[in-house]
Amino acid sequence: MAGSALAAGVLAVAAALSLGLAAVGGASVTAQRAAGAADAAALAAADAASGAVPTGERPCDLAARVAAAAGAALTECSLDGFVATVEVQAAYAGLAAVSRARAGPPEGQ
Repeated sequence: MAGSALAAGVLAVAAALSLGLAAVGGASVTAQRAAGAADAAALAAADAASGAVPTGERPCDLAARVAAAAGAALTECSLDGFVATVEVQAAYAGLAAVSRARAGPPEGQ
């Protein structure tokens, strides 16, 4: 009887640890997805602002579309000349992963 109680306890602890690790893994993947979406959105906005990518959209509208395609939502977008700064947000299990990125021509050019 004591052996089966011990086995049940070990299984319960293993199950709890597995669920915890799965949640941490999912949150990590979501954070990386948000970072990638922010990078892509900033590059799209900077390229649109500089004219490197011909588009009829405003740079921040293009950035929002790129972020949405990557599974995130654009929450902030600003342009300073050809330099774009964006912030995106992605959700996982009710928690938000926020990432910021900046793109533009090299400094001094």
